[in-house]
Amino acid sequence: MNEFKPDINRIFNISTEMEFQELALQIFHFQYSQNEVYRRFCDLLGTGNKIGAISEIPFLPVELFKTHKVQCGSEPAERIFISSGTTGQTTSKHFVNRLSLYDESLTRTFEMFYGSPENYCFLALLPSYLEREGSSLVYMVSKLMSLSNHAQNGFYLYEHQKLAQTIEHLIEKQQRVILIGVSYALLDFSEVYPIHLPPDLIVMETGGMKGRKKEMIRKELHEILSSRFQISSIHSEYGMTELLSQAYSKNNGVFGTPPWMKIMIRDINDPFRYLSAGKTGAINIIDLANINSCAFISTQDLGRTDHNGSFEVLGRFDQSDMRGCNLMIT
Repeated sequence: MNEFKPDINRIFNISTEMEFQELALQIFHFQYSQNEVYRRFCDLLGTGNKIGAISEIPFLPVELFKTHKVQCGSEPAERIFISSGTTGQTTSKHFVNRLSLYDESLTRTFEMFYGSPENYCFLALLPSYLEREGSSLVYMVSKLMSLSNHAQNGFYLYEHQKLAQTIEHLIEKQQRVILIGVSYALLDFSEVYPIHLPPDLIVMETGGMKGRKKEMIRKELHEILSSRFQISSIHSEYGMTELLSQAYSKNNGVFGTPPWMKIMIRDINDPFRYLSAGKTGAINIIDLANINSCAFISTQDLGRTDHNGSFEVLGRFDQSDMRGCNLMIT
């Protein structure tokens, strides 16, 4: 059995590509030995554990989180995150053995992009997520609120008038604010209350129409919200139930990742062929914080990377299930 043990400090202190690749290979061998579902998947592909580079690592289809318990060992999960889904859909379950990994990844990544959460008041418009149990997005925002500890932090269901009054009050006090919400809820709110927001107030969408409105590309969504709120840019968060890390975009839907997260674009016709920067394909994600489940996830999202490692999400495969955290391609 592989002797590698999860090392939180090493994951969150990666500074070079060589360190990333070395740790990714160690985590692969650990997960091959400890995760029965992932081991069976690798064996069915015929790769076994004979892997010498990250380009050779098999990426587990994200759909398997819906039908299998993707977990290393038998340690009881501290938290089970459950994906969103429309009526009749099977939801994914992510068994999180160590919630501290999620907290560390979330906090460090947010600080990397936005600074300390203490600087912000968080207003969350996440109605469909609040109405069910097990949402990783609700947990994420709750954690940021606890780190912020601002008196007017709050979740909102459909109290648009109350939300508008709170925003106006915070603007008067010159308080820095992050308004985070799912796409359809932000559209609903901005239609009824098209408040003129100051340039430094951050509106962050997390995707998701949930069958409430017609699907639209991210550019169209941002143009509508920017126009209604009279601000120059809309921020975005890219995450999913099956990951412990997030990516953020401050403008134009171009996402950056923390050093322990990497996006690889695969050929849609050949899952072991990777495309160069600028070419559109399917998104594979390495999230080294996912030590105790699977760090190598094959998604049904379409995207492309830039030469600096940033990426765009362009849509989804036509045949894949609609996911609450993503927009559809035209």
